[in-house]
Amino acid sequence: MAGKPTELQAVADLIRLGITPTMSVIPLFQASRKKHNLDTTKLFSLALGLQEPWYVSDVSFDAAAKTLTLNVDFRVGSRFAHPEAEGLHPVHDTVTKSLRHLNFFQHECYLEVRIPRVELPNGSVRQSEPEWVGKLDGFTLLFEAFVLAFAREMTFTAIAELLNISVHRVMAICRKYVDVAVAQADYSEVHAVAVDETSRARGHDYVTLVADSERRAVIFVTEGKDADAIKSFATDLAAHNGDPGDIESVSIDMSPAFIKGTTESLPNARITFDKFHVIKHASEAIDKMRRIEQKSDPELKGMRWKLLRNYDSLSREDRGEMDRLIAQLSVKRTARAWSYREQLREILNRKQINVVSTMLSQWCTNVMRSKVDPMKDVARMIRNHFDGVVAWSQTQQTNGFLEAINGLFQAAKRSARGYVRFSTIRTVIFLRLGKLDFTKINPYIQSLPT
Repeated sequence: MAGKPTELQAVADLIRLGITPTMSVIPLFQASRKKHNLDTTKLFSLALGLQEPWYVSDVSFDAAAKTLTLNVDFRVGSRFAHPEAEGLHPVHDTVTKSLRHLNFFQHECYLEVRIPRVELPNGSVRQSEPEWVGKLDGFTLLFEAFVLAFAREMTFTAIAELLNISVHRVMAICRKYVDVAVAQADYSEVHAVAVDETSRARGHDYVTLVADSERRAVIFVTEGKDADAIKSFATDLAAHNGDPGDIESVSIDMSPAFIKGTTESLPNARITFDKFHVIKHASEAIDKMRRIEQKSDPELKGMRWKLLRNYDSLSREDRGEMDRLIAQLSVKRTARAWSYREQLREILNRKQINVVSTMLSQWCTNVMRSKVDPMKDVARMIRNHFDGVVAWSQTQQTNGFLEAINGLFQAAKRSARGYVRFSTIRTVIFLRLGKLDFTKINPYIQSLPT
């Protein structure tokens, strides 16, 4: 199977023989053999891309079961390599393995392969598998690559139904590839990370994600969202050629646990509190003020989403309503809360750290002197984490992309009707959001769409 074969090669061979792909393929092979004087087994050897000493020794087709079985053998007298000893070694005996391969048109295709067990110079006997045997028992590399390509877009259940294998086998393939790829990952060049948590179930059951801010790829997943999650990441980083002391910047929310964990486990990291988290708190304060004020002011009912959305994204009609509300700053505290958020957004968009520091300090003073109590909580929070908030103007480091990643994971979780085990959650996150390099494990993967 050298040269990254695809089914297109097999289709091309059939067309050259005058065989229409929509017709019943196997019976026509027999007719084609007589007409073109071509051995069916040689044709399938060519379609599979087999190289000496491997060849297809027999072909059987079950029309009722819609299965095609190809018996794969090796030439008598062949010798095979084994990683435990240099050179080629004689065959001691063989074992037969059944491997699921890509479907041949509408037929499930299985390879019955006679696997040699070779005798090494030290007298031990070891199995020598062909390079195209999959990483999980019972599949070829090309079939596993096909599963991985689907898994980036589809649920495990949908893939299982499409390929007629158990969902547990689909999950096992994906988990195997993720585990191997993560184990091989090198984090020596990671210097800035973003940390966030996502819910794995209803209630307060969370997992913590750590992403490389430069590559925008998840590099660590663990259960919980406490300081130990950051400690576990530091340990994992060291195990992948990284150094916790080399982490220069960490973007987190204002979780005391994450702050504690970062301070203890990533000693040289400058903490940045993501601008988007700060604005999020300000938006929540607007909504709290609106709910309080609308009890005595019916004009505020139905204004929630207009207040929370970006003004520029509003329709002309909604902007008109907002303009009428903003014009009443002196009498409506909700309008003042909205104005404070927009001022905060403008301050955090500036680049000069001294300007941001001065303006943010004055903003906090103005808010604390106002009667917009929910926004005062935001001002207190900013004062308590002032350096981290101001650091945004220099680092511009955000975990907003982690919020997007979180959304993708939650969407995948909903489509799969929830993931129960942490191992499955970890597999899905890395598979879709880890930007893992599977080509070192399976060279066929890069030839398939991602």
